[in-house]
Amino acid sequence: MVRVIMHGCNGHMGQVITGLIAEDDTVEIVAGIDVADNRENGYPVFTRLEDCSVEADAMIDFSSFKAADQVIGYCREKKLPLVLCTTGLTQEQLDKVQEASREVAVLRSANMSLGINMLLKLIQDAAKTLAPAGFDMEIVERHHKLKCDAPSGTALALANSLNEAMEGSYHYTYDRSQRHEQRDPKEIGVSAVRGGTIVGEHEIIFAGADEVIEFKHTAYSKAVFGKGAIEAAKFLAGKPAGMYDMSDVIG
Repeated sequence: MVRVIMHGCNGHMGQVITGLIAEDDTVEIVAGIDVADNRENGYPVFTRLEDCSVEADAMIDFSSFKAADQVIGYCREKKLPLVLCTTGLTQEQLDKVQEASREVAVLRSANMSLGINMLLKLIQDAAKTLAPAGFDMEIVERHHKLKCDAPSGTALALANSLNEAMEGSYHYTYDRSQRHEQRDPKEIGVSAVRGGTIVGEHEIIFAGADEVIEFKHTAYSKAVFGKGAIEAAKFLAGKPAGMYDMSDVIG
């Protein structure tokens, strides 16, 4: 049984993960951390991270970048493997994550979905075959109207995966409205759509002469990210110090 501390347990993702783990007999939440113990979680909740002395095999963090320094410091001190799902970290915080990974196992990914991380691998194989044959590569991502950043971090991760397959020889184009010229064969177009309650859609288009191949991932709920985080915690438990990502989880 993998024992998990859920940091940010009262938030939306914390509650999603709590529900998913309740149905999984291979993992359990032994403690939660949040600003208030105002929910019946089925496990003890600490309002201060430093007060938590519960033994665990990993921590899942789905909270705020404001708490990241404390989370990183706690896991470093306790030698507790950390699944870091919080986004919006500053460069200084990312540097601290790298430092911590020298002493404890840390897993961080642009997207916790198992499907997206499998897609990152699949499109590399496609790019290696199709791009040299003259296929253009485009990414279209769609999210709900409340999402502030564009393009999404996942869209950029997909673009980076394509570019890595092509040995970094491509550049990214986000807006063609001010251009009056043909498409550069060495560009990867990245477009963002915002509207309604779309949880997340990412489409990778390989457009060639007289044929188009498309890869698409659709998230219908945030549960897909929770499932990925749980699998990451199972994977990370007992692992030696180092920096991991979801590609290690899916093998």
